[in-house]
Amino acid sequence: MSFRIAAVIIGRNEGARLGRCLASLSRQGLRLVYVDSGSSDDSVAAARAVGAEVVELDAATPFTAARARSAGAAALTDDMPDAVQFVDGDCAVVPGWIAAAARALEDDPGLGLVTGWRAELYPERSVYNALCDHEWHRPAGEIMACGGDMMVRVAAFEGVGGFDPTVIAAEDDEFCTRLRKAGWRLVRLPLDMTRHDADMTRFGQWWQRAVRSGHGFAQVGDLHPEYFTRERRRVWLYGAVLPGMAVLGLLFWPLLPMVLALYVLSYLRTVQGLRREGMATRTALHHAVFLSLSKFPNLIGMLTYRLRKWRGQAMRIIEYK
Repeated sequence: MSFRIAAVIIGRNEGARLGRCLASLSRQGLRLVYVDSGSSDDSVAAARAVGAEVVELDAATPFTAARARSAGAAALTDDMPDAVQFVDGDCAVVPGWIAAAARALEDDPGLGLVTGWRAELYPERSVYNALCDHEWHRPAGEIMACGGDMMVRVAAFEGVGGFDPTVIAAEDDEFCTRLRKAGWRLVRLPLDMTRHDADMTRFGQWWQRAVRSGHGFAQVGDLHPEYFTRERRRVWLYGAVLPGMAVLGLLFWPLLPMVLALYVLSYLRTVQGLRREGMATRTALHHAVFLSLSKFPNLIGMLTYRLRKWRGQAMRIIEYK
């Protein structure tokens, strides 16, 4: 293939998940760069064992996925490929994806990025894994943004300055937004791309992940006010305004049943939306509970960002594993 591809893998204490990721790429003849964000397990040794180049980030600067991806791309500058496949260390790449994605970029010079379908390896192990699996299922075609597994044209990547290392969550949305503003098209191919292992089995993990999402809503919304607008409004309404009205309802009782009715209506609309997407009724009723509840940790994440910005603090990662 004349169109040259390299892969950048990022991780932090991914253990066996990283081993699965490396194995999915090591036999494809790609140049591999693994970027480690302060792992205390054998991640670095595992990457070197399959011949990957290793970049170990300095802990003096806050770790972020965006910083790691950009550091991985920077390691390729001595022999820059035409495109880079970015992969999170908890994902395994599906056979055939690399060749298909490279072909799509080579055939269409206007494409800055292609992605595909991600799926959970073990959605049956917990409702939290199942929620992630549903989150990954999105239609193919031209898209606004995608997750961190993506193949990016190097000219597009360099043209927008890569990822913003200060963005700790939804950094992929922020990067994609700059690509679109620069005139590049982004496409999700109707192909399986990666198998993800969320490994979420506890409520606390799901909560922390939702906190991180809220931080992303606020930070990316600050950088691109037109983005995540609907998400931020819903979080403020269902996470702050209605609870405040419920407290007032203790003094002015007609407010309380009105607030409860609005929550029930929102929940039923969520169930209806999940059913339209093909989810079974019983599963939709269950998942809608968590999607409704998520507004509260989302609000914590949004307020965390505001407080950090007000205090001038570094934007540090929020981990859930």
